[in-house]
Amino acid sequence: MTVRWDDLSPAEITVLETVFWSSGISRSELAEQSGFSRSKANMATAALIERGMLDETGPQASSGGRRPEALLLSASMGVLAAIDLGASSVDVALVAPDMTVLAHHTEAIEIAAGPGVVLSRVKNLLRDLRKRCNVRAEKVIGIGVGVPGPVEFDSGLLVAPPIMPGWEGFSIREYLRDEYASPVFIDNDVNVMAMGELWRLHRKLPNFLVVKVGTGIGCGIVCNRMIYRGSNGSAGDVGHICVDPAGERCHCGNQGCVEIMAAGPAIARQGTEAAKAGKSPQLAQVLTANGVITPEDVGQASRGGDVAANAIIKLSGKLIGQMLATVVNFFNPSHIFIAGGISHIGPMFLAAIRQSIYQRSLPLSTRHLEILYAPLGDRAGVIGCAAMALQETMRVRGVLPGGQP
Repeated sequence: MTVRWDDLSPAEITVLETVFWSSGISRSELAEQSGFSRSKANMATAALIERGMLDETGPQASSGGRRPEALLLSASMGVLAAIDLGASSVDVALVAPDMTVLAHHTEAIEIAAGPGVVLSRVKNLLRDLRKRCNVRAEKVIGIGVGVPGPVEFDSGLLVAPPIMPGWEGFSIREYLRDEYASPVFIDNDVNVMAMGELWRLHRKLPNFLVVKVGTGIGCGIVCNRMIYRGSNGSAGDVGHICVDPAGERCHCGNQGCVEIMAAGPAIARQGTEAAKAGKSPQLAQVLTANGVITPEDVGQASRGGDVAANAIIKLSGKLIGQMLATVVNFFNPSHIFIAGGISHIGPMFLAAIRQSIYQRSLPLSTRHLEILYAPLGDRAGVIGCAAMALQETMRVRGVLPGGQP
């Protein structure tokens, strides 16, 4: 069955969005959360069940009387394609409307190879996943793409991405449009991760940050239960906040940016220097054996008690915390979720970030602040891409004329 979007009523769109953000909700809860009368909510719900867009699942726990059925977005709506591009990897997934991951593939790829090489591979991966799940291209109802660079959200175009040569002005939407009729939405990778955490939390936390530490450093901002992108889409580009005016020159042209001083490449570079200077026998062995040192090698050495590796990780955490203290004083979030590949480097990293934030922030800003690893972990990107795709698809296909953005 092909789902029709073009004649959905505003009430039906509201019900779909409420069910999506609640992930299993009774009819009475739906009426309460949507602000509708029970009869209006029931009428919209019945219409959506008949259309094949909502399902009633098994009964929930009873609070007295007949146990209520839970409402979920129906798998018969179709599937969402999630494409999470990183500096050196790609995650591609097919995701059901209730955010169940149906098929997933991740592999190494260099974003600097350019859009032709990267997106050709992405297309092939999507075809493989669709074949595995027996899903035709027309059953893909929305596509979400996360990229490691600044994005003008409305146009979906990257603007001067520092680590993505050849991508500026390239239309990912147009590239995918020859195979998929569904709308395509592109956002910065850390905004996508923030969207994933927002969905996990069912929008119950109104103001929080997701900080991704990997090849670069970025921050997804959730403000009043919505992703905050700023006037042009560059909000949260915290990697280029200066933490040392006399520090190394960043690829952006400025000196002492936290990204060049504390992200993954900096940790690897400092580990290599420690190995060559004889300050770390453990890292020296790794360098001799492998020819290179990765941030993960530094983390493993730290967990093994290596003094030089400990100092590198503490310094990285301190500088990131120094930068985040400024953001905390300005924004006053309730939570900071640390994500990205470097977040797995060990407990000392998170401890150093916390210590630096608490030391440098105002007491009122940190009174109820929690700083922890992002619970979705490696899945945050693809879940966020899928959540963005479905939310925006409901918006443009259910409300705006013409459908495709």
